[in-house]
Amino acid sequence: MYQEKFEKFENVETLAGKAWEHAITLDILNQTNIKDCSIHCFHYQQMIELLIKHLLETKSKFGAYSRSHKLQKLLEELMANTSFKTDKSQYLMALQVITVCAEEYRYNFLIDCAGYKQSVDTCDHLLEELLAFIDS
Repeated sequence: MYQEKFEKFENVETLAGKAWEHAITLDILNQTNIKDCSIHCFHYQQMIELLIKHLLETKSKFGAYSRSHKLQKLLEELMANTSFKTDKSQYLMALQVITVCAEEYRYNFLIDCAGYKQSVDTCDHLLEELLAFIDS
């Protein structure tokens, strides 16, 4: 599913190419029976982060992005520095949940998989908007 969405970035040596690599990992993880979903969260967070940073690098007037790993801050940065527009209020909480879950993965804490999956469902809509913005 995710690999298809990022197909145009297959083996491209940019941040979007790295996002494609995380997309492949997500598809592989979706085929396994891993009880702890934190590894999925880590790769999902990385995929979104790298895509937003790619957009900031290629579509902003500055051609740069901040060092933040917080997805909600990166979305706000993208909206402030490019022509990308969306109703960010519907995504900010889900982006925050995914950011926190990814941090929890790094420290080996168990996460709320049901809450995480709800956030993924929400952020998948944002992902579609971001991918459409690439082609605009």
